[in-house]
Amino acid sequence: MSEGNGFAGWKSRRRRANVDGGRMHRHEVKVSPEEEAQLLALAEKHRVTIPRLLIEAALNEDSESPSERRDQFMQLSNLQRLIGSVANNINQIARHANSTGEVPPDAAPAIAHARSVIIRIDRQLADMAGR
Repeated sequence: MSEGNGFAGWKSRRRRANVDGGRMHRHEVKVSPEEEAQLLALAEKHRVTIPRLLIEAALNEDSESPSERRDQFMQLSNLQRLIGSVANNINQIARHANSTGEVPPDAAPAIAHARSVIIRIDRQLADMAGR
C-alpha cells in the first residue's frame, strides 16, 4: 500500500505507508520519562506516531517533513476558504453601492477584514518561502 501522489488520506494518516518487501531493519531507542512526554506531545501535535516523528526528523533535517507540508496545506486551505467569504462580502457591498449609489456603513470593517486576510496570506507565503 502506498500513499500515492494525491492527497487522499492526508488528514488521517498517522503511520508511514508500507514499502514493497517490508522494512528489514529495526532500531530501539530508550528515552527518559521526560523525553517520552515530549515525544508524545510532538507526535500528537503533528498527528503522527512516535516512530514516524523520529524518522521524519532524522531523515528530513534540511527540509520540511510531510507533517509540516500537511499543516501548511491545511493552513492554506483555511485561508482559501476565508478569502472566498471575504470576496463574497466585498462583492455584496459593491453590488449594494452600485444599485443604490450609497456605500453601506459596514463597508469599512469589511475592507479592513479583507486587508487583514491578505496580510495573513502574505505572511504564510513568506513563511513557506523561508523554509
